Amino acid sequence: MTQEAELRERVRSRYATAARQFATTDSESPQPGTGSCCSGAQALVHDSSGAEVFGASLYANTEEVGLGAALEASLGCGVPTAVADLKEGEVVLDLGSGAGADVLISARRVGPSGKAIGIDMTQEMLELARRNATVAGVTNVEFLEGYLEALPLADNSVDVVISNCVINLAADKQVVLREAARVLRPGGRLAVSDVVADPDMDETTRSDMQLLTGCIAGALTRAEYLLALEAAGFSDVEIRETHRVHEHAAAANVRARRSA
Repeated sequence: MTQEAELRERVRSRYATAARQFATTDSESPQPGTGSCCSGAQALVHDSSGAEVFGASLYANTEEVGLGAALEASLGCGVPTAVADLKEGEVVLDLGSGAGADVLISARRVGPSGKAIGIDMTQEMLELARRNATVAGVTNVEFLEGYLEALPLADNSVDVVISNCVINLAADKQVVLREAARVLRPGGRLAVSDVVADPDMDETTRSDMQLLTGCIAGALTRAEYLLALEAAGFSDVEIRETHRVHEHAAAANVRARRSA
């Protein structure tokens, strides 16, 4: 097994376990360890003010109703739909859609004339997301199995790409960003929440496999992210730190536009 394949399988296994836990647990009382993409990775649980830095609590002020199970199963570090500026009739793609919260929020924002698509490589997460969509009564959604490095969508087919704390888990982030640019229509928007590493992250942290599958060690620095986005064909890049998630990393909103 190659290093890339090993990393992918470790990530898939981690999130399959989380999906099974949520599928068999009261959504209002998720089991310990399922509320963060960085659980067990020496990541912060709360910031200096006592607020949680991962998971469902980040959606507390979104005023979304009827999405309890999907929101409670969020493992992300932000709320990408809060910065995506979604409009009626748009087609939205969520990279690594997990339990489906951001897909369902997007579907409501774009309305019946629009559509939200979730891509995930974990069958257990896809099953959970489809169930959550049915319970929420949201129909303008589609959940597809696939890898972020080879999106099962046509060129120039979506208006907005979102993601929540997933790109950092990919072995080859440049390929993921190129794929995002490929499926976006010219002028289309990228709006993701992700983990961004500090420039001085030490090699011990960088080489820790638990940290890698838990969203810290594989994160790009701000400068690396900027270069990767520009190389993939994005412009108007904005990377704004939102809160700390680790001694050597922060959550950030990353926004960009596919160059026309």
